[in-house]
Amino acid sequence: MNEKECFYIGILRPDGSYHSYHGVNQNGNVGTLLYVHGNSAGAYQDGDDCMTIADLTEQFIKAQVSFDEVLQIVKSKKIVYAPDSTMQAMLSDFHGRTLVIEPGIGYREEQSKYSLITNYSLIKPESTKDFIVPDDNRYELALQFLDSYKNDFSIYDAFTLLNTVRQEGAWATRVSFVYSANERTVYYTENNHFEHINKFIFPFDE
Repeated sequence: MNEKECFYIGILRPDGSYHSYHGVNQNGNVGTLLYVHGNSAGAYQDGDDCMTIADLTEQFIKAQVSFDEVLQIVKSKKIVYAPDSTMQAMLSDFHGRTLVIEPGIGYREEQSKYSLITNYSLIKPESTKDFIVPDDNRYELALQFLDSYKNDFSIYDAFTLLNTVRQEGAWATRVSFVYSANERTVYYTENNHFEHINKFIFPFDE
């Protein structure tokens, strides 16, 4: 789904709305939510001192909060799961700062050549190691792929990586996208048709 200031994969929720849990804003805010086996410390709670990871991610993608404001939120509030799902997030901004947020576990700020997230805990790996699907080595493949590059990483390279780690079957990858901050452009493909790349260009401010 694309709007003037936002491109996102619309996730239909029980409230009947399509939510922007995976997407990019024209200001360079990028966010994604991944399902993860939950822990009791991150269970949903209602209250002024709590915020769901789903709401935080969506607000960031919609540029309702900045990266620095998110940092203050994770330091001052308890980040919890949504009422009906357990998820963790990765958020990044135009400057390459990245934040991994795992409800009930914590958060980690990064600024490096690349950052990755997966459906298992990265901050406390032992907490989800028992749930790793046998032969699921997509995270390790991506690490190896990225480690092999220096500073020349193209749109083509990014799609080669996404094609390598795509999922098939019942949980097949539905949308893969690459955002170029310099070009203000989202390149994307649907249903693993990597031979057909579409693009969405953010309009320049008038």
